[in-house]
Amino acid sequence: MTALRLRWQRSVAIAATGAAAFLGTAIAAAPAQAHTPKWSVDCYSVQIDLTSYASDKDNTVTLKAGDKTLLTETFKGQFHKKVDLPKHTKPLNVTAQVKAGDDDKYSWGPETKTSPVCESETPKPTPTPSKPGTPEPTKPPKTEKPTPSAPQSSSSAPASKPQGGDDNLAETGSSSNTPMIAGIAAAVVVAGGGLVFFARKRRSTES
Repeated sequence: MTALRLRWQRSVAIAATGAAAFLGTAIAAAPAQAHTPKWSVDCYSVQIDLTSYASDKDNTVTLKAGDKTLLTETFKGQFHKKVDLPKHTKPLNVTAQVKAGDDDKYSWGPETKTSPVCESETPKPTPTPSKPGTPEPTKPPKTEKPTPSAPQSSSSAPASKPQGGDDNLAETGSSSNTPMIAGIAAAVVVAGGGLVFFARKRRSTES
């Protein structure tokens, strides 16, 4: 009986020691598992989610993009926020860090992730300069509009002669020389009449 009691007591002690060790490990691990930081990064923004932190202490979260601090805030219990990233034309390093208020051993970070370049922010390629000796494309010459000529005056334009005509054609109608010709003709008639009269008178005196 004594031997059986001793064995039973040893078995109970071993079981109690194992149970205590298991409970101690579970209790020590529980706070570490309770603080849960999660975050993700894309080309536009950062999503950060912090849960199961001390609700009676001030916890601090810090978020940086390169050398620029985007966020520094205190929270209690949990924190959920989406933060826009600045525009960038090359991959951007983003760093997140949490300082737990209940115990520094529950603090997390800094942890760094890379934000890729968005397609709409890809820089356009610069045009390659033309090689020496390559002729530049010539532009077509500008066509000048013809300037309208001044209308010719009807008084200064020479009268066109009819084709096949003669320069010595007789004039038709009245002319400025007609009275003079008529006066000369009358004088010739009077002179002729006078000569006839003197000729007759001379003949009569001679007979």
